Amino acid sequence: MEDMSRRRIGILVGGGPAPGINSAISAAAMKAIDDGCDVIGILEGWEHLIAGRTDMVRQLHVADVSRIHTEGGSILRTSRANPTKTPESLERTVKALRELSISGLVTIGGDDTAFAAREVAETADGTIRVAHVPKTIDNDLPLPADMPTFGYETARWVGSELCLNLMEDSRTTNRWFFVVVMGRQAGHLALGIGRAAGATCTIIGEEFKGDRITFDDVCTILEGAILKRRALGRRDGLAIIAEGIGEKMDPEELAGLPGVHVEYDAYGHIRLAEIPMETILKRAVQKRFADRGDSVTITDLRLGYELRCAKPITFDIDYTRTLGFGAARFLLSEPKDESLRVGGRVSLGRGGHVRVLPFDEFRDPETGRTRVRSVDTDSEAYEVARQYMLRLEPADLKDPDMLERLARQARTDTSTFRARFGPAVGLEE
Repeated sequence: MEDMSRRRIGILVGGGPAPGINSAISAAAMKAIDDGCDVIGILEGWEHLIAGRTDMVRQLHVADVSRIHTEGGSILRTSRANPTKTPESLERTVKALRELSISGLVTIGGDDTAFAAREVAETADGTIRVAHVPKTIDNDLPLPADMPTFGYETARWVGSELCLNLMEDSRTTNRWFFVVVMGRQAGHLALGIGRAAGATCTIIGEEFKGDRITFDDVCTILEGAILKRRALGRRDGLAIIAEGIGEKMDPEELAGLPGVHVEYDAYGHIRLAEIPMETILKRAVQKRFADRGDSVTITDLRLGYELRCAKPITFDIDYTRTLGFGAARFLLSEPKDESLRVGGRVSLGRGGHVRVLPFDEFRDPETGRTRVRSVDTDSEAYEVARQYMLRLEPADLKDPDMLERLARQARTDTSTFRARFGPAVGLEE
């Protein structure tokens, strides 16, 4: 029989899966249990709480969580349900948590989950404190000491192994692979996989200056890379394209592309996973070659779901155990200052010290949303990544011999080639 006089800590997971979730759950639960608390695992994120339900929970015991730290996925499952969508949803969520006698809540998720966690805690007016553990394979949260978000390193490792296999296939069969990699607002995962695997080229949204990019911009980069590869004597290659390029395109242009129906999720984001960008790019580039009486073999793939529930590598296991422990310890202690009265984000600082920072420290004051950590295209790390890619560069169009070889592959003359591809590499007439 449950002892309702014992303090109760809840744990829930929101958003997409990431390697290391179970490790964070395990560490937080065992720390809380060790300190005399009951731990309540809340199933499917906010989804059932929004409906006011208190039955979709399970009490976690040490035996349930002590050996799950090496497993992928989430024993509590997850959802993208948004408790802040309406005032009524938010009130029902807080009411359900109070009925469960939960005074502290560990939330594991990305920026949307963090936003919802803060709103829930504010609505509860301090009676339910929140410790949010940031999670995303996108690596786009501005964490202290430039730490990666948990799950990223595992996803990068698994993704690079898969791409190395694809590159061997491309060499064997003289084909190209267009691989779209998950990452809504930042290209860290695509670039990280591309760097580790030595992909022929990687395209990320951050490399385009300005707020918008066009579908034609991306097609031209890919077409140019294929032509340059041929000019150098190879007909194979692998291009990685960050899913987030779709986020920077005009929604009306996206909706006008063949086979695209633009949908939005519970937080108002375009469902990029529902847009077959890899297939659309493949067909568009193949058409460009066909229009010149040529052909190119391209296989299109998407990486993301294969990465999210992978077994965590040792880095992410160790990292998330520390974060989970820190989350529970924070909830079991008195807040050190007023800014942490309702809760905060748990992070790992320099020297391995756990820090809990106020939610507002991560917020963009203009939008009210979490700030995004983008790829710094002015950094040496990005410069090195570009050095090892094969893409059309201004020097290629200035070198008469290379320009001649490129034009020959494109079945055109040098003047036409330069006029066609010059703007794409920043070389204006």
